[in-house]
Amino acid sequence: MTDTPSRPDELARHSAKMAKKKAARDKIMATKSGEKGLIIVHTGKGKGKSTAAFGMIFRCIAHGFPCAVVQFIKGGMETGERNLITTRFSDLCQFHTMGEGFTWETQDKARDIEMAQAAWEKAKGLILDPRNRMVLLDEVNIALRYDYLDTAEVVAFLKDHKPAMTHVVLTGRNAPEALSEAADLVTEMELVKHPFREQGIKAQIGVEW
Repeated sequence: MTDTPSRPDELARHSAKMAKKKAARDKIMATKSGEKGLIIVHTGKGKGKSTAAFGMIFRCIAHGFPCAVVQFIKGGMETGERNLITTRFSDLCQFHTMGEGFTWETQDKARDIEMAQAAWEKAKGLILDPRNRMVLLDEVNIALRYDYLDTAEVVAFLKDHKPAMTHVVLTGRNAPEALSEAADLVTEMELVKHPFREQGIKAQIGVEW
């Protein structure tokens, strides 16, 4: 019959294991000292791409860092993020909704391209402004997917002209491979389950917008 370890023995083994983990972690962290402005991509079919990006924008605001948002696709519908930023934090975060809705809603490709190009011009100016710690290009990947913008041009601009300490976050499904390759951080949101598909639940205030 095997003796059951006593509680003190379990705690001692756990402490020793955690001490080894901490030592290994500290050794890794000691080699990480660099800082740079990151190109960050949130893509995939799962929910949460823009939500996570706005979380970083709110972190910048909380730290008092100037930042900016350009929305490429989403139209004039009110959202919680935009309302909060424009009414409470407009001194720190510029917010530009440049789209007029998804292409199946506008049904006007020429107009969609025109609006996407205007949004990109606005985005470039905000990225080049060294005062902005972070610039969020919300749903820009959709504009790239439909060829409203030239992916090579966007990637070249980010690589060649983005200020060294400016973070740029690009969201939307189907991020082009060239953009993901150029990025420093890429997260793909995986769809496991969604109430819209599983239960016929529509988008709801406080969850989706």
